Amino acid sequence: GRARKEAQGRQSPGSPGFFPPDPGSASVLERKGSRGPWLRCLLAHFALEKQPEFSGSKLYLHELLEGSEIYLPEVVKPPRNPELVARLEKIKIQLANEEYKRITRNVTCQDPRHGGTLSDLGKQVRSVKALVITIFNFIVTVAAAFVCTYLGSQYIFTEMTSRVLAALIVASVVGLAELYVMVRAMEGELGEL
Repeated sequence: GRARKEAQGRQSPGSPGFFPPDPGSASVLERKGSRGPWLRCLLAHFALEKQPEFSGSKLYLHELLEGSEIYLPEVVKPPRNPELVARLEKIKIQLANEEYKRITRNVTCQDPRHGGTLSDLGKQVRSVKALVITIFNFIVTVAAAFVCTYLGSQYIFTEMTSRVLAALIVASVVGLAELYVMVRAMEGELGEL
């Protein structure tokens, strides 16, 4: 007991006269909170160091672990609560119904061979009317940009060719901007369907 503690105080763990901590007593390592695998590895190291076949040679961890296996305890799943399972099934069915309604909200039960009703005709007329108004608005906007630039450029350019060229450039830029706005609006309408 006492001689062993004095020897431990004087020698480092790497020296040959170092005594490993006694497994039955609360060692310094255990009191500091280093319990578990570290202590077991340290004790195994000291025990192997005392074996005659390892005397005088260095021990390496990878050599000690060679050929060993990892033991993983089998995970036992707790039994499922039948009340929670029933609630989960109810929620799954509800979500599936909502998804089905979302997918089929634009599907009608009418036979396509018999033609549409008056409400379908009204929808089609409104759609064509909106398209005609959009095209008319595009043409008027581009023409107005051309005319304004042509008339306004007479103060800058004296030749008619330069005035027409400037008017075409401005009308093209305005037309591209209008097309961009129309495409974005159509994307928004298609996303709402």
